[in-house]
Amino acid sequence: MPNHIRHFAVQADQVERARSFYENVFGWRFEPWGPPNFYLIHTGPADDPGLQGALQERQHKLDGAGMRGFECSIGVDDLDAVLALISRFGGTVVSRPFVIDGVGRLAFFHDTEGNRVGAMQYDPAYPL
Repeated sequence: MPNHIRHFAVQADQVERARSFYENVFGWRFEPWGPPNFYLIHTGPADDPGLQGALQERQHKLDGAGMRGFECSIGVDDLDAVLALISRFGGTVVSRPFVIDGVGRLAFFHDTEGNRVGAMQYDPAYPL
């Protein structure tokens, strides 16, 4: 069995704020499921569903600095447009876009909950 990542979870202090951010910036859809403040995340349409995710209330407040958990990157068609949306909807761009030769352009941002995420515009020749 391949060891592919099949699920991700976004931790949020304010679930509705985070939901609005990801809906507006990336067009993700959210489905209430299970306990209060828990949503399934649909990152793509039925014919290309993408990676299954969840949005959930953070169980423990973060203190101190530094990244905890996995660092994820979201593939985007237009990195500059996405960076503008991130700022417009309450996120913070934390690095200027940079090129990874043969792969594409990458920039990092913090979502409304302080989670560090990458946004990558892949080179059309890069084999996904």
